This record gives sequence, C-alpha cells and structure tokens, in this order.
Amino acid sequence: MRLLAILAAAAAPAFSEWLAGAARADLTPPEPVWMAGYGSRTKPMEGVRRKIWAKALALRDSAGATSVLVTLDLCDIDRHSAARIAERARGLGIPRERLILNTSHTHSGPIFGPPDNYLFLMGPDPAIHSAAIARYTSFAETRIGDAIAEAVKALRPATVRFGQGFAGFAVNRRRVWKRELPGPVDHDVPVLEARGSDGRPIAVAVGYACHSTVLSDYRINGDWPGYFQESLESAYPGAVALFVQGAGADANPLPRRTEEIARRYGETLTAAAAEVLSGKMRPLSGPLRAVLEYVELGFQVPSRAQLEETARSKDSSAARHAKGLLAKLDRDGKLPPSHPYPVQAWNFGGMTMLALGGEVVADYALRFKGRYGWDSTWIAGYSNDVFAYIPSLRVLREGGYEGATAMQWDGHAGPFQEDVEEKIAAKVEEVVRKAR
Repeated sequence: MRLLAILAAAAAPAFSEWLAGAARADLTPPEPVWMAGYGSRTKPMEGVRRKIWAKALALRDSAGATSVLVTLDLCDIDRHSAARIAERARGLGIPRERLILNTSHTHSGPIFGPPDNYLFLMGPDPAIHSAAIARYTSFAETRIGDAIAEAVKALRPATVRFGQGFAGFAVNRRRVWKRELPGPVDHDVPVLEARGSDGRPIAVAVGYACHSTVLSDYRINGDWPGYFQESLESAYPGAVALFVQGAGADANPLPRRTEEIARRYGETLTAAAAEVLSGKMRPLSGPLRAVLEYVELGFQVPSRAQLEETARSKDSSAARHAKGLLAKLDRDGKLPPSHPYPVQAWNFGGMTMLALGGEVVADYALRFKGRYGWDSTWIAGYSNDVFAYIPSLRVLREGGYEGATAMQWDGHAGPFQEDVEEKIAAKVEEVVRKAR
C-alpha cells in the first residue's frame, strides 16, 4: 500500500512548484478621447470596433515571491503611469522588479499618459481634449491595478511551460523607405503557458515583434494583437490570452489596412501558438529571479543657434520640433541631456525574459538571443517606459525615421548618441548576470 502511494506521488504532476492566476480588465474609453499612434488624425475617436484590455498573469514560486506580467492594449506607457501602477502593486507584495508592463502598441487605442506630442493636432482648444485624456489615464491606471489585484487573488496550483514557434507576417519596414537597406526581422513566437491542476490552461502569453498598425480609422480596437487574443481565447476556452510585443520597432504587418487582414494576422499568430502548445514544451521550474535597473542614454543636444536655424526650416515637422525645444530651453534653461532607460530581466527554469523600454529595433533581439540563447531568450520591447524609438548603431547611422526623425515626434532634444547600443548591451549583460 505504501509502495503504491509512493508510485502514485511520483507519477503525479508537480503542481506545488507554482501558483498561477490570471485576470483581465476592460480599458475601453468610457468617453470620446483622442487616439494615439498616428499624426494624421484630426479628431477624437468615433466609436469602438473591439474592446481593449489589460491582462495580468501572476506567478508565485515555491519561495513565496510573486511576479506579475501585465499586457496592455495601448500604444504606449510612460514611466510616471508605470510608477503609479507599480506603487499599487507594491501594496500587494509585488516589488517593482517583479512587475512587467508591456504594451501591444496598437495605433487604434486611446492616448494614455501625457498628450504633449499630440497637442498640435488638437485644434484651437487642446485643453478640452487634454482633460479627457487625463480622465482616461486615471481610469486606465485604476483598471490596470484592478487586473493585477484580481490575478493575485486568483492564484492556484499550476505548472508552467515554455516553447517557441514562428510566424511570418512581419516585414522590415525600413526597406519600404530604402529597398537596399538590410531587412532583419524577429519572427520567433515565444509561448508561456500556465496550466491548472485540472489540466486546463489558466493563461497563455504569446510574443511577436511587429507594429500594430493594420488599421488607421477612428474606432477603438486592439489591432491585430486584439484579434489574436480573441482567437486564442476562442480556441482555448477559459484561458486568458496575453500578447507580449517584441522588438518590432522596424517591422510592419504587410499588407494592411483592412479589418479582414487584421483578423487574419491574429489567426496566424494563434495557429503558430497552437502548434507550440500541442508540441513538446519545456516545463519551467522556479525560483523566478527578477532584476530591474536603469542606464542613462544620452541625446545629441543641439545648440540654440542650431535650433533657431531649424525653426525657420520649410520642413514643418522639424520646425515645430525646434520651436518646442526653444520654448523648453527658455523655460528650463537647458534641454534634458539624457533619459533613464529601463532594463528588466526575469529568469526561471533557464528561460530569460528581457523587458526593454522604448520601441526597440530587431537588431537588439537578434543580438541578445545570440548572446544569451536562441531557444531560451524572450525579448519584450515596449515595456515599462515607451518614450522613444531605440535604434541600434546601424539604424542610427542609416538615419531615417527610426534612426533620427522620430525624435521630432517624441519631443526629445535630438537623436541618441552613438554609444546607445553598447550602453544598453552593457546594462543587459549586468542585469542578466544578476538574474541568473
């Protein structure tokens, strides 16, 4: 009898290793607000095509440490909103390094956070729209905190598995600008599944590196990642589907511009994830080690004389940007020379998830996977502080939108200094070493 009990225990899944819980919160704007992502829009949202969501996956390891992955159907998140959300999570026993906030970068979502870079689009009275955006930001921050709290409340015994697949609809968009440019793309599809003791999935987190820019009208929706989440949840009833945006700053879904295409890309990613889920995934053991640190990335700050010359330019975007910097210079006496860049690493069961701030180009994903393991490294861009495009040295020197002119839209003093890639790589090396 004792022998049978021992054999039965040995054959049973080891559910005591993890507790997992998942939850969602509706982030759909309760009133009309201006939408993020495109500078061509001339009015606020006109309706809702699909609801948008905050999704949270909480994991508690055998040491009792709780970590939460949060995915958001939003274009961006700034460091101040992230800090407020993290403060509420800290009250649940979740330290800052154990909270990842990743945005899908949908260009069909509302502005979330400071609307500064959109004010020039808002006509003669931008204060009306700014007030609505402030109300929405407060609403969304509260809902995101609710999702985190509900996920922690839902913790139950689980197993955690990891695997990777491929999908091919991302295209390096810089080649559209100059066809002769290199065209690196990260086509990997990392998949993390938390499965309960009843054998059913609690949550499935899936990554891909590609802009969420299929649709461009005035109706709120999650773009193709939103359709992906709907598709996956339909295929796996009861599971919460989370989409984790990767290093897709220089990748577009092509072709695009119709709802049917957005739906098709969502179903394509679901098919890629399903292939991984039905195959041999690797069980992940604990503990989950987490590290979050910052490195200052410097800008190429122009002189007042250079700004005054640019302010007279016939290039309206460059002139507007220069005039804004001159106003900031007059107000503050100087321009910010740098920005603190967040680098976060989670390591468990030999898998490392790197959460990087900003819009990260594909070169970073390929570099870090080559350095830390193609089969065991997950790159999540657009995390914790999406404040600018983050070019590699190659992209910076090539110029173009991701390398230089996007800074006019983001409102920073100028392009990054040429040490940007090596500064990030050095900090990643330090953070990964501490998390292992």
